[in-house]
Amino acid sequence: MTPPPLAPRSAAPNDVITALSDMDRHFAAREQRVAEVVKANLEAVTQMTIADLAALAEVSTPTVVRFCRTLGCDGFRDFKMVLAQNLAVSRQYLDPPVSPGVTGGVEVVQQVQDAALRSMATLEAQIDGDTFERARAAIAGCRSLLAIGVGGGSSMTAEEAANRFFRLGRIAVATSDPYVMQMRAAAMQPGDVLLAFSNSGHAAEVIAALRVARSYGATTVCITRDGSPLAVASEIALCFDLPEEQDIYKPTASRFAYLLLLDALALAVARTTPEDSADRLRRLRSSLTAYHGRTGPQPLGD
Repeated sequence: MTPPPLAPRSAAPNDVITALSDMDRHFAAREQRVAEVVKANLEAVTQMTIADLAALAEVSTPTVVRFCRTLGCDGFRDFKMVLAQNLAVSRQYLDPPVSPGVTGGVEVVQQVQDAALRSMATLEAQIDGDTFERARAAIAGCRSLLAIGVGGGSSMTAEEAANRFFRLGRIAVATSDPYVMQMRAAAMQPGDVLLAFSNSGHAAEVIAALRVARSYGATTVCITRDGSPLAVASEIALCFDLPEEQDIYKPTASRFAYLLLLDALALAVARTTPEDSADRLRRLRSSLTAYHGRTGPQPLGD
């Protein structure tokens, strides 16, 4: 006999609107009533109390709590916060600014540059020297490093981290695939480092992989928003509250700040063991030279 299809798993709590759609008709009966009310009143729910929603759906408040947890949230308060964030992002893309702003080359360059400089200056002012040193020491002494992040900026920074530390002689790889994160994290052990990037600090996939790696004895380091769930879950948390503009067309300036911090970590690690780092770079140049069939040392590029 063919078993019945499994109900879809609830989505990560960073997108409860998608989770509502994916879980439709798969909730328990009373939770489904809550889901119907929420879908019909998305904006209003963010202003309701748990008693208001329970009364509107004609269920008990514990049912509302179970509904929120089915969606991956800790409770009703957490659900409301994530829902409000989802709606804010949706409005940005559905109702973009009417005025596109300046488009001249010099003016646009200045706008992006100013945002990047503000972000980097904020990071410099907020960085904790002791935490930076702990992160440097962990990476300098690690056997291997796994860099992870989801989304455009974080995944790009993770890839750059793997590139930087690989060139300094560490076994370093990066991934933004949630399943690969979990598998690689489960293969980590004491002496390994998981380096996580998340501007929001709410990326459920990243937090889950970090917790797995930590459970197997790996050292966990993150670069993220201060007070976020990712910061709480990590052993070594480099935390910042970086300014971001509301213009959805402008690249997030926090990328520049994270790259600045990454370059600082890489430089600090290289200077910790300069002879080892130099030897690794020489061997890498030699391998590249042999591979391309050229004579003499070749530049590694940026």
